Amino acid sequence: MTAPTRLKICGISQRVDAYTAIDAGADALGLVFHPSSPRFIAPEQAAALTAALPPFVALVGLFVNRPVAEMVEVARLCRLDTLQLHGDESPDHCLALRQQTGCRLIKAIRVAGPDDLADVERYPVDALLFDARVSGSFGGTGQCFDWSILTGSTATLHHRWILAGGLTPDNVADAIRQTRPYAVDVSSGVESAPGQKDADRIKRFAAATFSASSSC
Repeated sequence: MTAPTRLKICGISQRVDAYTAIDAGADALGLVFHPSSPRFIAPEQAAALTAALPPFVALVGLFVNRPVAEMVEVARLCRLDTLQLHGDESPDHCLALRQQTGCRLIKAIRVAGPDDLADVERYPVDALLFDARVSGSFGGTGQCFDWSILTGSTATLHHRWILAGGLTPDNVADAIRQTRPYAVDVSSGVESAPGQKDADRIKRFAAATFSASSSC
């Protein structure tokens, strides 16, 4: 029996949005610690938010090219379960982070063509996340990439992997049926404006995810 597709709602910065995502069935919430993002949340604000959440919801911190010591401190302060790396972090950087935090790690891979999937197995992480490659951006662009690139890739055979990039309530079911990911990750696709989560879109995205997952 195929395991259900997991769901992560990223870019959470308000308690009401966190509870909307949880009530819709999200397995994980993402907190963005990249200051240039419209979804940025300061560590102190994130700590207050996570302290008010119920148990059994995974908390994922998203970072871009930050020092290991900084991520260790934020992970401790905000009680993060998983760290998601969206920059140019090396395998050695990932290994040092794993050893010093004990957190699970996700490495984001920006994809425009098959060559972007070469050698991704060298990362000592718990999962890979595939997002669209957009010049000058580290993610959160709302753009899709060609999902057929993932077909037959060894990256999808030897890792748990997460599909991101341009997913919406209208296309996530097709994405799941075509690619069969371990999980899907959405941010801009459930917003009414950059950084502003939309409750109805969150609910529709979750419903479409679970419906497609159950039919695979």
